[in-house]
Amino acid sequence: MGSGQGAALRVLACALAAGTACAGLSAVPASAAETPPVVSRGVTIPEFYTPPAELPAANGALIRTEALPLGLNIPGLDGRPMPGTATRLMYKSTDSSGQPVAVTGAYIEPSTAWKGSGPRPLVAVASGTMGQGDQCAPSFALQHPLTLNGDTVSVGYEALAIYRILAAGAAVVVTDYVGLGATDRLHTYVNRLDQGHALLDAARAARSVPGASVTAASRTGLYGYSQGGGASAAAAELQPSYAPDVPLAGTYAGAPPADLTAVMKGIDGSALAGALAWSINGFAQSDPDLRAVVEANISTTGKAALADASTMCVGDAIFGYGFTKSSKWTTSGKSIGEIIAAEPRARAALDKQRIGTLKPSGPVRLATGVNDDIVPHAQARRLAVDWCRKGGDITYDAVVLPNLGDKILTNHLVPLLTDQGEAIGWLTDRLAGKPSTSNCWSMPIQP
Repeated sequence: MGSGQGAALRVLACALAAGTACAGLSAVPASAAETPPVVSRGVTIPEFYTPPAELPAANGALIRTEALPLGLNIPGLDGRPMPGTATRLMYKSTDSSGQPVAVTGAYIEPSTAWKGSGPRPLVAVASGTMGQGDQCAPSFALQHPLTLNGDTVSVGYEALAIYRILAAGAAVVVTDYVGLGATDRLHTYVNRLDQGHALLDAARAARSVPGASVTAASRTGLYGYSQGGGASAAAAELQPSYAPDVPLAGTYAGAPPADLTAVMKGIDGSALAGALAWSINGFAQSDPDLRAVVEANISTTGKAALADASTMCVGDAIFGYGFTKSSKWTTSGKSIGEIIAAEPRARAALDKQRIGTLKPSGPVRLATGVNDDIVPHAQARRLAVDWCRKGGDITYDAVVLPNLGDKILTNHLVPLLTDQGEAIGWLTDRLAGKPSTSNCWSMPIQP
């Protein structure tokens, strides 16, 4: 077991056994000089990802930067690399408990000129599900598009969308989310506030990157699918109160997990069942009420599975826990969903994560595959309805494809690819200042 895996197991054991007293232990790291390098499933995490003990006061303030060699690039005719020049970031954000947190990510200055009006725009990208191990961080995947060492499997699949955005002349900043990459805590998977804050603060941080052409006046777009769709949706709702200084021009939210109760049922027993462990781990770390429910109901086998999953990437989780039912992890033999439904505290904790209770800022394009059974279509469509009822400027697009196989991820992943061109085209138009046209009027006839 690597030191990173051991650290993750200790954090999780603390969360499950010691209640709220462990929160400080996971949030305050030792200095890099006092600890050996973090190794997660055979991958040494660069020292850059270890946060300092003291963080700056301002959200979005840069803590440190360094050059980030992109794993996929080609020399341009002018000598500059295509699609751009990347910088690794660490910046300050605020977590769901209101505490300061260091978040890592990457900024890419494109080689392509921006041909639209105004200064070069910025797109803050929220990655789809990568995993919970620090080696799965999106910024790490930009440098290492494929990590395959016999202990872990991570694929940087978001590079296609990122490079298409860069080709349009927009700069890109990518967040690693809270605790993914940064070695001081577990990644708080699908936590609405953590993800929304981290994405908005990434946009703030981009302005201060040495050599960046984006400014405080740059139109900003948010882009995300799946976990990323939930993060971009949450950020669009939170922007008016949390980051009014981010000039939000448009948001793409693809397959957003807006209702975690429904999403947990969707992933339970699916090829991506390991993601259920990631959500339990994250909420056990950050929410005392859910932690209490986990302590009372998860079996010894379940605790071992949660600890194991805490250092996994998507590939590892599919191979290790694909199609596992959560009833195998509980003392009662009931599913996690059934246990949460019977526990008012747990239901209330998940209700706080619901996206759709606030009106989003600016125009939003929400797309969802009609046969998506992993991040269920019905709850994503309901988000569009909720936003429309609040007067949001919503473009809803139901991606109609045949059923490509139940619970095997195809119904969830194929719309990511088939809709990507339209999503980026729509967002580029918003960055160019073109007006959007809401189709909320069509919701009664949309699937």
